[in-house]
Amino acid sequence: ATQKLNSIAHFTDWIVAHVHIGTLGWNGFMAFGVIYWLVEKLWNTKIYSKLYTNIHFFLGTLGILLYVIPMYCSAIVQSKMWKEFNPDGTLLNKNFLDSVMTIIPFYKIRFLGGFLYMLGLIFMMFNIYKTIKKGVFINDETCELITFNDKNLHKNFHSWLETKPIIFYILTLIVVSIGGLVEIIPTIVIKSNIPTISSVRPYSPLELEGRDLYIREGCNGCHSQIVRPFRDEVVRYGKYSKAGEFVYDHPFLWGSKRTGPDLAREGGKNTSSWHFQHMFDPRSTSPGSIMPRYPWLIYRKLNNYNLLLKMNSLKKLGVPYSKRDIENAYNYLDRQASFLEQEIYKESPEIKNQIYFQKKYYGDKFISLKEREK
Repeated sequence: ATQKLNSIAHFTDWIVAHVHIGTLGWNGFMAFGVIYWLVEKLWNTKIYSKLYTNIHFFLGTLGILLYVIPMYCSAIVQSKMWKEFNPDGTLLNKNFLDSVMTIIPFYKIRFLGGFLYMLGLIFMMFNIYKTIKKGVFINDETCELITFNDKNLHKNFHSWLETKPIIFYILTLIVVSIGGLVEIIPTIVIKSNIPTISSVRPYSPLELEGRDLYIREGCNGCHSQIVRPFRDEVVRYGKYSKAGEFVYDHPFLWGSKRTGPDLAREGGKNTSSWHFQHMFDPRSTSPGSIMPRYPWLIYRKLNNYNLLLKMNSLKKLGVPYSKRDIENAYNYLDRQASFLEQEIYKESPEIKNQIYFQKKYYGDKFISLKEREK
């Protein structure tokens, strides 16, 4: 893709539209066609209703169009709104939620498209069920074996190679491996490819656990963590991202979609109590947000039993954790969690009172705030 097109497409709903054309149209319709064909062959009968088959096709086609076209339209709206500036050089839509609320009608049309697609699938399932019921399964059948003409078979090297699957597989593997190694080895061996940044430090034990929760809950499906060197992104989020910032990210969480804002520069912008409230009820801190609630993070105890295993694994990947860092990991985690707990209590007496009443109610089963996932 050209840089201009990529600046519009990447992180917008263009990605959703592009992917679902292939998923719903190519993979879906190809699977449907194969199923219809196989059922007739395997049960030695004709399809129960050609009418239902046609209805499925038209519902699926209409569903794809109503799903994809609104997403392409919303992508253009998103990109335009993110990049718009006032005459004085400030962002016209400084609040990211402005673009989210504008494209909600497109999401409603997209829902209708998805509903029609699934409705067509129901027609297919019923049609297949009735076809199987009226047919008889074929346990065995005669087949024809194609014989090769040796004269034509060895006409050239490639014709011969195509009849030797193991040799063909080995040669293909060698060629693909060479191509992969040519690309990968320089990035691993030449460390100067990634300029180091003195302020970038390995994740603390608590940050590692938080990062895994971020992955577990699918947050990287709606948020990116990389600021591109575009004027609007630098003004909105801060300095553009550099390669050296991600040297300890395994895996990286750049993302491909911004249903919510980029989070690469989010640290420190809001208070700890704000993040606590945001996870419990996003609308309480960000009116108009379509982010789901995560109440279980507020109440569930953090499972950190694999912390040392994670740190040792990351150390093998080049993260400079010392022996002392790993041995004292749980102490470091508890210390940072205790600090954040007291910070939340200080910022929000309301949360402190809620935790106090929970402690009285649950007694021995009470989980302190510092031990919880959030």
